[in-house]
Amino acid sequence: MSVYIVAQITIHDREEYGRYESGFLDVFQQFSGELLAVSEAPTVVEGQWPCTRTVLIRFPSADEAQRWYASPQYQAIAQHRFRASTGNIVMVDEFRPD
Repeated sequence: MSVYIVAQITIHDREEYGRYESGFLDVFQQFSGELLAVSEAPTVVEGQWPCTRTVLIRFPSADEAQRWYASPQYQAIAQHRFRASTGNIVMVDEFRPD
């Protein structure tokens, strides 16, 4: 079953974050992920959305998503994101009605 990762990111150092971005796709594509949406100006339908970037990605399984996130390749570039931003990131299962 597919899983989705939703990331709400607040970027405070664009130059450092750019280092993360420059290596992201090369690593991401090795793990069967699909980048569905990236927005710095999402339409807020309800509530507050103070983040400067919102990302939605899909993986074919939770195992593959966790394999990507824990991989040495991703963790190496993620250090740039950790230094450049703060965020909330969750993984949710695809909804399938019974």
